[in-house]
Amino acid sequence: MIAAPHPPTRMGVRLVLEREGFIVSAEEATRAGAVTAALLDPPDVCLVEVDLPGGGIETAASIRAELPDTQVVMLGAVASDDDLFAALEAGASGYLLEEMNPARLGRVLHGVLRGEAALPRELMARVIAEFRARTRRPALVRRSTHDLTAREWEVLDCLCEGLSTNAIAKRLVVTETTVRRHVSSILMKLDVRTRAAAVAIVSRDAHES
Repeated sequence: MIAAPHPPTRMGVRLVLEREGFIVSAEEATRAGAVTAALLDPPDVCLVEVDLPGGGIETAASIRAELPDTQVVMLGAVASDDDLFAALEAGASGYLLEEMNPARLGRVLHGVLRGEAALPRELMARVIAEFRARTRRPALVRRSTHDLTAREWEVLDCLCEGLSTNAIAKRLVVTETTVRRHVSSILMKLDVRTRAAAVAIVSRDAHES
């Protein structure tokens, strides 16, 4: 399935993939349409544009949640760290750039179906750098019942260190808006109203363990 807002993009991708032996089961222009089409006729792989109306990353998360055997690959105009890591956390198997050679697209998606990741070299380097940064930072005791994502735990670690929104954004190489979004999600999941209360819960858990 191809999910992209612009008809020329969808047509170009369809022609490239059909030459590589793919059968395009659906072409959709919105999140709602993509999720509905995927559920009606589950595809082996979905190629979803990041800027899809309704949210490309949200589309990937919805499809992966309902169809765990369907692979999702994101297509983005720019190499955004925020979008890259959000896509991977949503369950995407890769993140391709629109500037890639179209002739490679079919081979890349065939690789995804074999269990390979679809990441260009420059983005793979960023994933490795992020992994190294995470392993260097001391981890707190994790409580699965809180159901925080890996990135939310990172933000919570930073809150426990007393870092400001700006300082967290610089450390994690994300925007301040992204940090605030993660903080809001953390407070909701921990059922507290303030950052200090969230830190207190984690500190108590670590002490009790």
